[in-house]
Amino acid sequence: MLKSVKNKLPIPGVGMLDALNPFKVKKQRIMNFNPATGVASRKPSECSKITVFDYNGSGCTEKVLSSLEETFAYRDNPTFAWINIDGLRKEDVHTICAHFMIHPLIEEDILSIGQRAKMDEIGERLFCLLPMMYFNKETSTIDQEQVSIVMGKNFVISFQEDPTRDVFDPVRDKLRIPGSRIRNGTMDFLCYSLLDVIVDNYFLVLDKLGERIELMEDVVQHEPNTRTLARINFLRRQVFLFKRGVAPVRELVNGYLKSESDLLEDNVTKYYKDVYDHIIQCNDLADNYRDMILNVQDLYHSQLNLKMNEIMKVLAVVTTLLTPLTLIAGIYGMNFHNMPELESRNGYFYTLGGMGLLLILMIFVFRKRGWF
Repeated sequence: MLKSVKNKLPIPGVGMLDALNPFKVKKQRIMNFNPATGVASRKPSECSKITVFDYNGSGCTEKVLSSLEETFAYRDNPTFAWINIDGLRKEDVHTICAHFMIHPLIEEDILSIGQRAKMDEIGERLFCLLPMMYFNKETSTIDQEQVSIVMGKNFVISFQEDPTRDVFDPVRDKLRIPGSRIRNGTMDFLCYSLLDVIVDNYFLVLDKLGERIELMEDVVQHEPNTRTLARINFLRRQVFLFKRGVAPVRELVNGYLKSESDLLEDNVTKYYKDVYDHIIQCNDLADNYRDMILNVQDLYHSQLNLKMNEIMKVLAVVTTLLTPLTLIAGIYGMNFHNMPELESRNGYFYTLGGMGLLLILMIFVFRKRGWF
């Protein structure tokens, strides 16, 4: 049985309250977010963290480098290397790009945060940037981090904003497994693997959003108030931000499918096609959630109108019941001398009794007609 709890939902502008439990279904589920709470912007990184996976079919070496100069040897290395740089510092990005012969336009894109997802092919380098998304459970917001990936003949360099988190652990785990497909593959397969795990994480974020939209549908039916409306608008903004970030990724993956670069082998094209199918599915699911939140908003207005109609119905019944009594009281309140009932010894009691009987009769008739 769903139980609504009034006055437990945080009011916009007041701050995060400890409890946000709209109802209970089997287990207690908490929607812990405040529409007035924004996402704190990340500070520029004071230093870069550099990790390298140097691998081929026969082995894999994982290293954490202490300086950028240590990465220089991997440009012409006979094996394959994935260089991951966490934290963007202008001087570090410039040094890496200069040594690995990455075009200045790509360097500018790497350092420009908040761009639309895109894919470029400049010289012997394939470049893409796209958002990496996380769901913040504390604020129920979607955090975005821009990821830039540069692919060369025998290396892939990934640049991330936030050095504290990413979604690449599944790729790292596969690289540590001897004989895995990614270990036996080339750089285009590694690039596909990175894109694939980013896109797969989009679905996890969507699942969290979907849970909160479903919860909100039940909240609206029990608490159609301003707090609920604030939450609906909040979720609608989150779905919109997600859709705006993910939609261009489809064009990005399509760029790899249409590219004629020598860095992309024909037998890897089918894997990029799989990512393309996933991103289409992700966009469709985001559209569905957008429609769901709009339906929730319509449901809110319907519930609000229904609640208002119930209030007006009660007021109308009360007014109707009191109108005849008011009429009788008004008639006998007139200051005329020639009113026969004024001379009656028990006129006051007869009048009150008649008014009471009339009230009871009207209530009986209204109930029989199903008006209340």
